[in-house]
Amino acid sequence: MARLTVNPTRMELRRLKTRLKTATRGHKLLKDKSDEMVRRFMELIRLNKSLREEIEGEVKEALRSFMLARAVASSEDIEQVLSMPKVRVSIETGTKNIMGVDVPDVNINMPAPEDLLPYAFAGTSSDLDTAVVKLSGLTEKLLRLAEVEKTCNMLADEIEKNRRRVNALEYVMIPQLNETIKYILMKLDENERGNLTRLMKVKSLMEERDAT
Repeated sequence: MARLTVNPTRMELRRLKTRLKTATRGHKLLKDKSDEMVRRFMELIRLNKSLREEIEGEVKEALRSFMLARAVASSEDIEQVLSMPKVRVSIETGTKNIMGVDVPDVNINMPAPEDLLPYAFAGTSSDLDTAVVKLSGLTEKLLRLAEVEKTCNMLADEIEKNRRRVNALEYVMIPQLNETIKYILMKLDENERGNLTRLMKVKSLMEERDAT
């Protein structure tokens, strides 16, 4: 591991030790954050899978009801009774914070199931009523699924970024700092030994001079 290019002084040694302490603490915090983000990500993945399977099953049932409705009514009749929506759905969008990541937060205000049908019961089949109610009920679940999937994607990106930061600290910065600190300590020891040798040499010369 290549060391940093620094002057081997005690001041530089103190500065690098402070950086090493900060980097080590930061590495632990990022690692803990990464572990927690992965845990939350796995929870959302399981929720996403459950929602998708539930929605796919309900879509199949709704389409089945539409097929039965079309068997007893023409496409024109069905299109006519569905061409004028009766209700208005309101959606509130915002963000919420998960482990430092701002993810979507979607809330939908749906009317009661009995208020969803934009036509009178007399002129339609019960299968069409069932299909309309089921598909209308899917609106909230589809928005929830979209919210969860987008959150999963954003968390996955953040987990990857965090992993790169952890690896940079663990395999690059911290080893470089350790190597540089060892180099400075070695140089300082060499300087101390050199100074000691010079002092001993001077002392020896002074003793020889005093002896003569």
